Amino acid sequence: MFRKYVTLGVFAATLAAGFGGVLATPASAQQINRVQVGTLECTGSRSVSFIIGSKRTLDCRFVTRRGARYAYEGTIRRWGLDVGVTGRNALIWGVFAPTTRIDSSDLAGRYAGVSGSVALGVGVGGNALLGGSQNTIALQPFSVEGQTGVNLAVGVGDLTLRPN
Repeated sequence: MFRKYVTLGVFAATLAAGFGGVLATPASAQQINRVQVGTLECTGSRSVSFIIGSKRTLDCRFVTRRGARYAYEGTIRRWGLDVGVTGRNALIWGVFAPTTRIDSSDLAGRYAGVSGSVALGVGVGGNALLGGSQNTIALQPFSVEGQTGVNLAVGVGDLTLRPN
């Protein structure tokens, strides 16, 4: 029975992450040509999920392609099916912008998109998000989310980044 729910969860997370990002992104944002300007690496605290959502604090580091490093503090929220307890996790996104000239504060702001994850012991997930400076910054999963615990999450994700 549990295996059936995990299988359905994996299918739903894959479907949401694969197709939901295109559907959730406004048409005008999809037409912007973006170039990768760096990576955003975040580590999160332990989390307990409450069926309809979760909230987690993140310590993030934006590393530009030229090697400059900028610290950010983040809060990630999920709305939708989210049940379980997880340990610390790590998320890595490729950061895409409409220009290669990016300021240290351009990542600050709110991002939204579709997210999904499954964990039974060690788990994976993905979160494609759009936001930041005038909604022109895209965060694409550069690597999948790594977490430990028991959790199933599918829904809408929201990330707020603040310079640290």
